[in-house]
Amino acid sequence: MIQTIIKNAIRDTSPYKAVYDYLSDKTFDGKTVVLSIGKAAAPMATAAFDALGDNISDALVITKYDHAKDIPEIFDIIEAGHPVPDENSIKAAKSALKKVENLGEQDTVIVLLSGGGSALFEYPVIPFDEYTKLVTTLLKSGCTINEMNIIRKHLSKVKGGNFAKACEKAQVLTLILSDVLGDKLDIIASGPTVADQSTIEDAKAILKKYNLNVPQLIETPKSLDNSTAIIVGNIDTLCNSVKNTLEEYGYKTVIYGTNIEGEARDVAKILCNEIKKAEPKTAIIMCGETTVTVKGNGKGGRNQELALAASIEIAGSKDIQVFAFGSDGTDGPTDAAGGIIDGTTAEKIIEKSGKTADEYLENNDSYNALKLVDSLIITGATGTNVNDVYCAIRR
Repeated sequence: MIQTIIKNAIRDTSPYKAVYDYLSDKTFDGKTVVLSIGKAAAPMATAAFDALGDNISDALVITKYDHAKDIPEIFDIIEAGHPVPDENSIKAAKSALKKVENLGEQDTVIVLLSGGGSALFEYPVIPFDEYTKLVTTLLKSGCTINEMNIIRKHLSKVKGGNFAKACEKAQVLTLILSDVLGDKLDIIASGPTVADQSTIEDAKAILKKYNLNVPQLIETPKSLDNSTAIIVGNIDTLCNSVKNTLEEYGYKTVIYGTNIEGEARDVAKILCNEIKKAEPKTAIIMCGETTVTVKGNGKGGRNQELALAASIEIAGSKDIQVFAFGSDGTDGPTDAAGGIIDGTTAEKIIEKSGKTADEYLENNDSYNALKLVDSLIITGATGTNVNDVYCAIRR
């Protein structure tokens, strides 16, 4: 059943139809440049090509390694690093800036934006090695995506509206697959085409919170006359898909929240406490984006950490299952999307390794713990990216 839930969720959150439906009846004067940026860049680019065809003058896909599949030949393709940017991230930004040089008022830049763009599309104002060190530190600090992206915006030549500003007189239309809670346009992929709501002072306050210092910050555009941004998919679609599939199996469902944040192991505790109080044949659904404060040197991601923490909370239960997965198919720097556990998982981990789930958790080594007991969710790149889902099921 859980495999069907995951399969349906990936299908229902695919951005292809949303992009195609929006563009298929549109016409654009002058040159039309299409830039597709993010983990879902490939299907969004294909949808744009199927809708606009020969009306596209120039095109570029910027996506994560191994995510560039079945992309029309008109698109140049650059794969880059995620979650930490690499040299290709800068190459991608420079290539995009080159494609929008010298455009006029009659021209249009269509930006297809999905999560991951903050790392994949980057041109920092500080030395690149300093920038990647800062990003790595923040990723391990437990800071939220909002905090991370505010800092990124004030260190970038293309984020926080700066890319739209670089398009000069051309009109910029951005179609967005949101992976940010609350669909905050200036946070999604660090808002390269929308006016920024944050300030340098906001960035400084966040850096101070995490005991960091960056001497060179830049201010971002607070208004843009040439930019329109539209959400074409978000986390609500993910939550509703999971809900609908569970109800088809006869379960009573409760959506606990669609903007869940916090430490993964704390969210696991809340989720498990709720399902323990529930009647049989009930499912508790949460959607959101947790964080992990990394203290160990293990391997994992926020969804795997949540699943492993849940295995401790429900150890011994005979009728409860919990799963957590990222809709993009990747969880942290691993090949897994998340994990599926039940009341026997923690005991099986001890039997296989001689170590407890707690020990693996404290080393932030959820991937290896779950792999031992065949509890990883492996989907490969899904072509979508609308955050994560956490679900507890009482059979």
